[in-house]
Amino acid sequence: MGAIDDRLRELGITLPKPLRPVANYLPGYRVGNLVFLSGVGPRTSAGELISGKLGADCTVERGYEAARWCGLHLLTNLQGIVGDLDKVVHFVKLLGMVNATPDFKDTPAVINGCSDLLVEIFGERGKHGRSAVGMGTLPFGMAVEIEGIVEVRD
Repeated sequence: MGAIDDRLRELGITLPKPLRPVANYLPGYRVGNLVFLSGVGPRTSAGELISGKLGADCTVERGYEAARWCGLHLLTNLQGIVGDLDKVVHFVKLLGMVNATPDFKDTPAVINGCSDLLVEIFGERGKHGRSAVGMGTLPFGMAVEIEGIVEVRD
């Protein structure tokens, strides 16, 4: 057990079980010291997929929660690839996609759910470059999908 495991326990966070990809792709792929994490959706520990369209039937608060669940699933996938989250050097970049109406303007507030989680757990190593964009639709009607790039060490 490392420092990040201790931090997760301190925060009362349990990483979710890995989800199987829904198509012909990997949860992520390591190239040298970079891990490219595939997009993940917001499935809760109870198995609920947080769905809805921001600006219509989904609130910013619910979207924030969805983005936080995405972050937890990204960490589960990252741990599965590198074995130990203490190997994280820095989160490089996130792409946050929000299922939103054309006039919805608060995509950054939604994706903060993931960004805040990473900083809460990793401190300065969790700060990252980021895009937060609105989409006309996302797979299965989910509210948020997030992918990432992470620098790791051996």
